[in-house]
Amino acid sequence: MSASGSCVLREVTLSSPVGEILLSGCEKGVHTINIKLGTEKDESVQPVGRSEMSPELQHCVDWLQCYFMKPESVSALPLPTLHNPLMQSDSFKAHVLWTLFKEVGLGKTVSYKQLAEMIGNPKAVRAVGSAMKNNPIPLIVPCHRVLRSSGDSGSYMGGKGDDIKVWLLTHEKKALVLNASKSEKSF
Repeated sequence: MSASGSCVLREVTLSSPVGEILLSGCEKGVHTINIKLGTEKDESVQPVGRSEMSPELQHCVDWLQCYFMKPESVSALPLPTLHNPLMQSDSFKAHVLWTLFKEVGLGKTVSYKQLAEMIGNPKAVRAVGSAMKNNPIPLIVPCHRVLRSSGDSGSYMGGKGDDIKVWLLTHEKKALVLNASKSEKSF
């Protein structure tokens, strides 16, 4: 923290299977995750270049590495601390994002309507969609798990990242299937 009490942000760029990911955060937690469109996809999840990271950013890097490499084991890890101002507020959008964060686990999906019902406001479907559009911390706050009522994936990143949303959902489903087959073999 600076002498004025504001956050001192640090950034790190990661290679990933969905392209480069830019993380920003301070010593208190993660502020933003930005998936960069049109960047090279890489099977490894490693920092690009050298970055001085806070322990909280390093924790987020570790979590994302686990998510992309062994998603079935990510639930055993503590989630990175979130310190984005929106997530610290008492706003409707924050309530929607926190509900999604806490209630919709790996490999699960929910419709915009179901998420509106989960927050106790079934008529707020469009407002829920707006909250997803303004999610500052995708992947950790899993807006990719929110679908249209028809089951259609809907748009992601303004429609420019639809292939990323499909990849993320498929990645999570494969992990659940793999984990279920391992559990069956252990009996």
